[in-house]
Amino acid sequence: MIDEQLLRYSRQIMLPQIDINGQQNLLDSCVLIIGMGGLGSPLALYLAACGVGEIIIADDDIVDLANLQRQIIHNSNNIGMLKVDSAAQKLVSLNPEIKVSVIAEKLTGEKLKHNVLRADVVVDATDNLAARLEINRQCFFMRKPLVSASAIRWEGQLTVFDSRQPASPCYQCLYGRLGEVGQSCSENGVVGPVVGMLGCMQANEVIKLIIGAGTSLVGRVLMLDALTMEWQVIRLKRDPDCSVCG
Repeated sequence: MIDEQLLRYSRQIMLPQIDINGQQNLLDSCVLIIGMGGLGSPLALYLAACGVGEIIIADDDIVDLANLQRQIIHNSNNIGMLKVDSAAQKLVSLNPEIKVSVIAEKLTGEKLKHNVLRADVVVDATDNLAARLEINRQCFFMRKPLVSASAIRWEGQLTVFDSRQPASPCYQCLYGRLGEVGQSCSENGVVGPVVGMLGCMQANEVIKLIIGAGTSLVGRVLMLDALTMEWQVIRLKRDPDCSVCG
């Protein structure tokens, strides 16, 4: 690392869990973020700020006025732009050292598989159940850690799936336990800070996975009720009858 990088990342380099080696791991890493909305916005900003070397952002949507209440990576001047283009401008402006790759389409099939293989960590920041299930399948079979979150109304949930760990469940196991995940914020509404909190926490889990620090949320689902500001942890085991990992 050059002197400018040492200064830019100095506040996290001084943490013993990161240090120079951990920061170099971040600089050498590639993270795939699928969805550049309420979750993807803070998530991508923090990963860019902390020095993730390459961030792949995938979204086929355009910026709409109704997005701006929670999708903080975009602003009024970006209305009508592709979300990935709007986001890429902000990320490179925040940290010109990183590489931002944009995919302005829905990631499915072989293209999804190819980009999952490229990444060290995959992040599901979508609001679409079918997309979540396909991302989960690819990550499970490609043995890539998947950081998943969702939010609706005043509620949110966060977990990590990592098929490199023999006992790790997958998203299909969770879907069998929680029926709420099929709903969307466009139909039910959502409070902006709730998706912001969950997106930031996704970024934290990604950093931990890359540097190998702490304990990830594998096997645990963190549940937030922001109206009462209460957190609950649900233990999640692999479902022996799961159609993906069982």
